[in-house]
Amino acid sequence: MISVALDPPNIVSLVGLLCAVTAIYAAILGAFSLAIVATLWAVVFDWADGIVARSMKNRSDGQKTLGANLDSLIDIVSFGVVPGVFLLAYGDFSVWFLPGAFLLVAVAAIRLSYFNVFGLVDNHTYQGLALDNNIVVLAFFFLSERFFDHSVFSGILYAVLMILAVFNLAPVQTPKFSGKWFYVLVIITILFSIFYGLDL
Repeated sequence: MISVALDPPNIVSLVGLLCAVTAIYAAILGAFSLAIVATLWAVVFDWADGIVARSMKNRSDGQKTLGANLDSLIDIVSFGVVPGVFLLAYGDFSVWFLPGAFLLVAVAAIRLSYFNVFGLVDNHTYQGLALDNNIVVLAFFFLSERFFDHSVFSGILYAVLMILAVFNLAPVQTPKFSGKWFYVLVIITILFSIFYGLDL
């Protein structure tokens, strides 16, 4: 299993999983800015594994198939479990935040299952909003956190994440960001890392 899993694209995917686990740990500790940054890096590595995979011509069919499944399983952690834990932690683990956390994970599972079966609408279009886009929206939205009381912002955060979940499953078409957008994502992630790093 390890020999099949440990080819370069899958290693990149696993680094993304490390970022996601770090984000969960940070959220539980209440280090929400660190959780945001770690999840953004998870998005970067999620995009990067595909770039690395497409650049390699000698991967076996087993490595390709395992890589696709590994990527999907990591995505549910990075873009389902992480936001769910983030919401729970920001809501001080109140039982009222549990339904929202469940919905975030459930929506991620449904969306990823749908994508695994039906794929893209075409080479450049998704059905519904891609889960990784939620993280970028969340990162920019969280910049406003300092202007609100914690309890007020927790309610706003709840609402925003639920709205994003609706768009994840909505019958709308959204663009697949790739190519030069990867470099835009890297720049955004570095800037957020610097900005939040100054607060640590």
